Amino acid sequence: MQFSDLLGLLTTPWGLALLGLCVGSFLNVVIHRMPQMLERQWRADSAAMLELPHKPDEAPLTLSKPASRCPACGHAIRWHENIPLISWLVLRGKCSSCGVSISVRYPVIELLTAALFAACGWRFGTQPVVLLWCVFVAVIVAASAIDWDTTLLPDDLTLPLLWIGLIAAALGWTTLPLRDALWGAVAGYLSLWSVYWLFKLTTGKEGMGYGDFKLLAALGAWLGWSMVLPVVLASSVIGAVVGIAMKLNSSLREGHYVPYGPFLGGAGLAVMLSGPQRVLEWLGWT
Repeated sequence: MQFSDLLGLLTTPWGLALLGLCVGSFLNVVIHRMPQMLERQWRADSAAMLELPHKPDEAPLTLSKPASRCPACGHAIRWHENIPLISWLVLRGKCSSCGVSISVRYPVIELLTAALFAACGWRFGTQPVVLLWCVFVAVIVAASAIDWDTTLLPDDLTLPLLWIGLIAAALGWTTLPLRDALWGAVAGYLSLWSVYWLFKLTTGKEGMGYGDFKLLAALGAWLGWSMVLPVVLASSVIGAVVGIAMKLNSSLREGHYVPYGPFLGGAGLAVMLSGPQRVLEWLGWT
């Protein structure tokens, strides 16, 4: 079988779904470890700036090291316990050593990533560019989950997503002209930046973080300037509904806030899968 045949098989919806399960397993690692890695780096940087003694963390922490272990008993996860989705089902959602429950979010992230990768296959067809959109999906899923957990949108995710979108447009890998991608990034960043400062000057409070600006800039670079307003409208409405529902259920976290990033990311994915033209038709803007 030639490489072109393998690529064609991989870029079918079913091939992408299997790829999505594997990528989703890796995204679980990213979601869990990246905030910890950032916190370690911030502590080290702060100690250096203040000229304070700082003892480095004993065990290095990266996305690949150390090997995955049960946080309760330290049991090393064997390869057959780390098969996406299947291992969680076989283990019935529990550690094989101590029996502590394994969060259902792990298989949910894997299934979500698989479903979105397959949807990209149906949306863009069996062609290499679909893998580029899978990268878009993977970063959005990881960034949204991290923001929901920590209210952080790491630059290590949002800025590469922005630059990949601009480079892809410049090289003609997507159908979006570079001009639209560039102005999409500008419109995405400045729109939320303006709202942020208007809210802060009016109330003296910060309504969102700079990570939201960068994420919307990245979405604009991939989807174009005409999709920035639909993304903001959709994410704001859905975010408000979810926030009200959580408030009624008394499930808002301390500070009574709801991270905005997941709703921006979700709206961006919805626009990507629907197609800009269809979105404009729904809004009656064509």
